[in-house]
Amino acid sequence: MPLSTDIDVAIIGAGAAGLGAARALEGTGLRVKVLEARDRIGGRAFTRQLENGIVFDVGCGWLHSADRNEFVRIAGELGFDLDRGRPHWTEQTFNIGFPREERLAYLKEMDAFYDRVEAAAESDPDRPASDLLKPGNRWNAMLNCISTYINGAELDRVSIRDTSAYEDTEINWRVKRGFGALVAAYGAPCPVELNAKVTLIDHSSTPIRIETSRGTLTAARVIVTVPTNLIANETVRFLPALLAKVDAATGVPLGLADKVMLALDGDGDALPRDGHLRGSTTKVGTGSYHLRPQGFASIEGFFGGRHARELEDAGEEAFAATAIDELVALLGSDYRRKLRPLSLSRWAHDPFATGSYSHALPGHADARAKLAAPIDDRIFFAGEATSPNFFSTCHGALESGMRAAAELTATPAALRGSHHQS
Repeated sequence: MPLSTDIDVAIIGAGAAGLGAARALEGTGLRVKVLEARDRIGGRAFTRQLENGIVFDVGCGWLHSADRNEFVRIAGELGFDLDRGRPHWTEQTFNIGFPREERLAYLKEMDAFYDRVEAAAESDPDRPASDLLKPGNRWNAMLNCISTYINGAELDRVSIRDTSAYEDTEINWRVKRGFGALVAAYGAPCPVELNAKVTLIDHSSTPIRIETSRGTLTAARVIVTVPTNLIANETVRFLPALLAKVDAATGVPLGLADKVMLALDGDGDALPRDGHLRGSTTKVGTGSYHLRPQGFASIEGFFGGRHARELEDAGEEAFAATAIDELVALLGSDYRRKLRPLSLSRWAHDPFATGSYSHALPGHADARAKLAAPIDDRIFFAGEATSPNFFSTCHGALESGMRAAAELTATPAALRGSHHQS
């Protein structure tokens, strides 16, 4: 079906940022259209319902900084129940392979490391966070591993100033029916065109011309919310070219974090609900395992950085095979017959993401603000990578979309284009 050709605002991308912008523009009288390349809304928020009621958030799964997270309010309005149980990321069920005294020593070193990062970010030129590791320290591999979970990248690719700018209240909740399901319900009222991959935004004249896989349309204003990699590699092109935007997007690439969900057959009750195991404390490339999430008969494995990329490249079976090997080494050989793969993510191989969430490269902590800045009051930018303090999160993406919508409606031209006044 062809697209309607003439609108006031085109929003590129129906992830949390694009949906947030669209919802914020409700009631303005502006004709809005959200253009989404996928066959679903939600972007990197996506829930799969698996066998036996298992809920699998393929993308974002935690309401980070829940006491400041707009999605908590939205969940209440839409009737989505929350699990307010805290995560057990720093613990090790049964003390297997990571006894309590070692965990305490690690946590002490982790706090000291981030204190050094904070101090250096205030006084030093921007540089890689890996510079703040103590040479030969027992916990360096694990600190690097945690960075692959937090940033999707090892510390040598992470800016200390960007790390310092991130705000986290350390209150983390879950959506019982899935975070992706909540985002989809929030976006349900939005005027979205699916399977509409945008390839060119031609702003050389007025109105702006937008080329998509389903035809061409024109819009007075555009809000761009696509992941940074798609701007950096010019999957979405601008005419005239916006070289400063390409440069800014290149400075905040998407790291990689992936998950695998394993069914736990047999006497799964032997494992505690919401338990946790770390695959190894001596390797950068290892899994973090959430045992029986929300009480389901399953184990969710989490992998990041170069290790996740290697597993993606090895094929769909690699995540489950690696996870099962690590879990069997910790829990015993009986678990090899109890565990089987159910689902997984491969975000680097998703052509509309090519990664998971953004981190600033050393020397590029200012790229987020550069990426967020509007162009000529006609092209606006949103997405988690443009959030100054909540980047890499779904609520950061949502707030950025609302911010871009507010910037757009503050322009005099936006009011002139409002069709409810005619």
